[in-house]
Amino acid sequence: MSRIGKQPIPIPDKVKIDIKGQTVLVDGPKGKVQKSFADVVKIEKADNKIVVKPVEESRFANAMYGTARSVIAGMVKGASVGYVKELEIQGVGFKANLKGKQLDLALGYSHPILFDIPDGVKITVTDQTKLKVEGADKQMVGQVTAEIRSFYPPEPYKGKGVRIVGERVRRKEGKTVA
Repeated sequence: MSRIGKQPIPIPDKVKIDIKGQTVLVDGPKGKVQKSFADVVKIEKADNKIVVKPVEESRFANAMYGTARSVIAGMVKGASVGYVKELEIQGVGFKANLKGKQLDLALGYSHPILFDIPDGVKITVTDQTKLKVEGADKQMVGQVTAEIRSFYPPEPYKGKGVRIVGERVRRKEGKTVA
């Protein structure tokens, strides 16, 4: 049995939750998040709290009800507070600009990289080298951050590239002439 799955999820005042079968829709001040869950869990709303229970006593059901509870708690947090990831760009001539619903990245390639910003995610650029990715869906914010970072991951010799704030890049020594 999951220790996390047993705990009820409190619902904040500003958040509205709608449960239709195995689909949960969370609506709050930061946005809407919707996810569907496996049939082995039962999701109920009672007294301003959400309770998740396994339907059967199988190993998969026990694993899924802890996971479902954790995901729903993340959805509630995202709809009420939101998730933020910050990126920084390092390198001479490396910069980012917003052009409508596209992020224009100049990362030392012969062409600019145009990244389409998905719905539900907001990107702000400051100083042309600092990006802030915000949204209600934790998975979507992390995915967008990972995709932007993948265009030019930080390299170990000069440290150039797109990195997540707080990420430590292990530096290497270059070649030496004997």
